[in-house]
Amino acid sequence: MKSEFKAKFISHLLKRQDNEGFTLIELLVVIIIIGILSAIALPSFLNQASKAKQSEAKNYVGAVQRAQQSYRIEKASFAPNVTTLEIGIPTQTDNYTYGMRASKDTTTFLATTIDPTALKGFSSGVVVLTTGQTSAISCQTKDTQSVSTGPAAPVFSTSTGASCTGTNMENMK
Repeated sequence: MKSEFKAKFISHLLKRQDNEGFTLIELLVVIIIIGILSAIALPSFLNQASKAKQSEAKNYVGAVQRAQQSYRIEKASFAPNVTTLEIGIPTQTDNYTYGMRASKDTTTFLATTIDPTALKGFSSGVVVLTTGQTSAISCQTKDTQSVSTGPAAPVFSTSTGASCTGTNMENMK
């Protein structure tokens, strides 16, 4: 009986080797699952890439705002351009074009998107109040539209407005 058992076991192993592999249904199920997972993950990944690009502009806008306030403490006026601030911010990168308007009592720094359909625009401003204090504000567009670079204060070319935060600085004469 032992030899009969061995023969059945060997024949079973040989039959099993013929059945190795995946069926077409199993392969289709795996492909569908991978497609669903990638459809869920791809928009999230692209959103994170846009946020990373926009953080460049947020950092530059904040840096210029703080540098202008420091410059005003030392010189009693705002710096006329980014180069004068000596903080190493370029005027253009792959994602944004940067520009500044400054006078004795006000300054505006704009981060205008190169591709307005992909990224949000950013802006900051510092103004000297009648009390001698400075007030600073930073804004970003709510949707992916570019920031206007006209001669007035920052104007966003979006119908939904902008999201802004501001601070008052004590006696920055």
